[in-house]
Amino acid sequence: MDPGEGPARAVVAHVGGAEDGGSMTTHARPEADERRLCWCCDNDFPVEDVVHLGAHPEVALCFDCARWVRRRAILRADAGRRGMRVGLRRVVAQMRAAVIGHGWHDRPVIGPVLRWIDRRMP
Repeated sequence: MDPGEGPARAVVAHVGGAEDGGSMTTHARPEADERRLCWCCDNDFPVEDVVHLGAHPEVALCFDCARWVRRRAILRADAGRRGMRVGLRRVVAQMRAAVIGHGWHDRPVIGPVLRWIDRRMP
């Protein structure tokens, strides 16, 4: 990057509730063959396929791990709460745990369908 030249743009992805103001920022100015390791799953990804934590740009997470971290944060925030949405999120988390516990997500026929559903669930 040339001196005085800033990042092309910053993309902010919302990862928390409105009350916590949580967000992740990634700077979109990838080099030709630049790749990053995900700090969670340790897989290698192109720089445009990871998000960086705002206060710690050295931390890179792939989209799947960022989704997992978001789900964990929401469940922790819901720990003392009550309500219909909280109950629904708990049921979905229990169903997800049951599917993973039985290994159904790795089955050849139903596995891809379950993973497709999982990517679209809260």
